[in-house]
Amino acid sequence: MEETSKLQLPETFLSFLEANGLDPSIYTHGNSIPRYVRLKPGFEDALEEIESQINCKLDKVNWLPGFYSIPPDVHIARSKAYQQGMMYGIDAASGAAVSALGISPGDHVLDLCAAPGAKLCMMLDLLGDKGTATGVDVARHRLAACRTMLLKYGLAERSRLFLADGTTFSVPPTTNLPCDSLVDDHEDTFKQWTSRRPYKERKQEAKARKNSVLPQNGQPEIIFYGQGSGVIGLKKKQLYRSLDQDDYAYCGYDKVLVDAECTHDGSIKHIQKFEQWGWTTLERRVLDAERTDRNLSALQLNLLRNGFRLLKEAGTLVYSTCSLTHAQNEDVVDQFLAENSSAELQEIEMAKDWPCRSGRTPKTLRFDPSTSATSGLFVAKIRKLPSNEAKKNVL
Repeated sequence: MEETSKLQLPETFLSFLEANGLDPSIYTHGNSIPRYVRLKPGFEDALEEIESQINCKLDKVNWLPGFYSIPPDVHIARSKAYQQGMMYGIDAASGAAVSALGISPGDHVLDLCAAPGAKLCMMLDLLGDKGTATGVDVARHRLAACRTMLLKYGLAERSRLFLADGTTFSVPPTTNLPCDSLVDDHEDTFKQWTSRRPYKERKQEAKARKNSVLPQNGQPEIIFYGQGSGVIGLKKKQLYRSLDQDDYAYCGYDKVLVDAECTHDGSIKHIQKFEQWGWTTLERRVLDAERTDRNLSALQLNLLRNGFRLLKEAGTLVYSTCSLTHAQNEDVVDQFLAENSSAELQEIEMAKDWPCRSGRTPKTLRFDPSTSATSGLFVAKIRKLPSNEAKKNVL
């Protein structure tokens, strides 16, 4: 018999669900949703060894390559397999969002809301030994965790991490940057990244970390780069080179993931944690009226707009959130499509085998605990049309 959660949701959260047409019974599935892990490519033969370490069977997720499910009460953090970087935890719905990008070796990919890093790790796994991945986030401490994850799983070589506002970030892939003859030859170039920093720099970082603020000059701050990321040997003016809007059509990213900040109401396990953290914390972080009704949807739309701006022509963007509300998903996508003739919502072909349902907007998808046995997630796949195709849309 399926276990159900005894979670007693507070009235404020129940009112939020009611206002958004959501059924509270979805939260009774919390204790029956399995945990998901992804095996690092190359460790498939170590399956029995891993099962022995965590004392349970890894059940293959047939609809998502590389993913396995385990009982929700099994912990992997103390196992050697986890500590040695053979596997990492990531919900299958999040894995589906990454898969929808259709990443190919050699692509230059951007994760605009990257921390804490599991999706970025999967993106790098899919790239193989070619291409680059850039991660952006507004939280320094979460990016530090992301950097640790990349290093642990041996995926740091072709990655860059920027502390920046995802709504204004504008750094293109380094391999697509033309040489700038106007750069001062006396300016220092980026050398191999090291965790050892000059005292003055470490002091500034500590102050920024304490205040949890973005760089004051508004310019992104690169906090990590791998040896094969294209950064080493560049000067700052080359890395942060400004491009004309039309240049991104040719020098932008092949694939962009915008897993936008949201109310997290679809993440059942996340909501369960507030029982320990305190429901007042939920009210402050999730249910603040000004945040949910105005600022948050505006943020999501601006993240989507900027992610699309940074995309190459014929490139693919995936917009996702772990909210179940229409306001943060279909409404955002519909408004974006209405204002962009060069944006085309696409069918996710591989989803015919996925345990999900259609969103309110055709071609969008929704995962939820009762349908998918995963956390809740909304997914929309958008293609940037070449200029000649976009013109036809206007006519």
